[in-house]
Amino acid sequence: MTQEKCSEVVKDAIIDLYGTLPDNRDLILVFNGRFKGYNANVHYNSKYVEFRLSKAWKEHSTSLIQGLIQSLAIKVYNTSYQRTLQIDLYNNFINNLPKYTKIDEYDEELSASFNRVNNKYFDDLMDKVNLKWGSRAYRKLGHYEYTTNTVVISEIFKGEELLLDYIMFHELLHKKHGLKKTKNGRNIHHSKDFRKDEKRFEDKNIEKKLNWFVQKKKFKSLFGF
Repeated sequence: MTQEKCSEVVKDAIIDLYGTLPDNRDLILVFNGRFKGYNANVHYNSKYVEFRLSKAWKEHSTSLIQGLIQSLAIKVYNTSYQRTLQIDLYNNFINNLPKYTKIDEYDEELSASFNRVNNKYFDDLMDKVNLKWGSRAYRKLGHYEYTTNTVVISEIFKGEELLLDYIMFHELLHKKHGLKKTKNGRNIHHSKDFRKDEKRFEDKNIEKKLNWFVQKKKFKSLFGF
């Protein structure tokens, strides 16, 4: 795809989403080989809006790419927009992507947690995911990457079976419920069904225990204990 074609794809996607171009910033589309799987992001300032997509997107249709661009554009422009067929196409693709993702990230402790949680809360019906430890984070304790079918959990939970299982449970619920959208196209990460499901965790005081544990770990890291 030439740079001229890339600019046309972005321009058409934005106009379809908003009915017009919201401003006069340059619109740029870049395919980045450093991105893993189907990752993408958007960078912008007062002069340009640059959509950065992994090279894996090059193999897909213009409509699917435009759905991704529109989903990212919503984060940039503070103006009303309409839901599009391209966004629906993109959401359907992302929600079904885990079915075809290669499983090659493994950790013994995380795998044991996955198996416990899968057995207790999903009747062993949850498909396998990639599992890996993240950095020593105190805010983003875990996350589920839809594009790589990966659960990433902060390494502060190493050796903490109950808390680890709770974070694992939470992230697997993201896989179960998928990426939801409101009528205007915004992401819903924690729907009503998600929150209802989350209450099934066996320890009803787990959030208090989690908060106390994280604060204690953070305090010790700040003061070198």
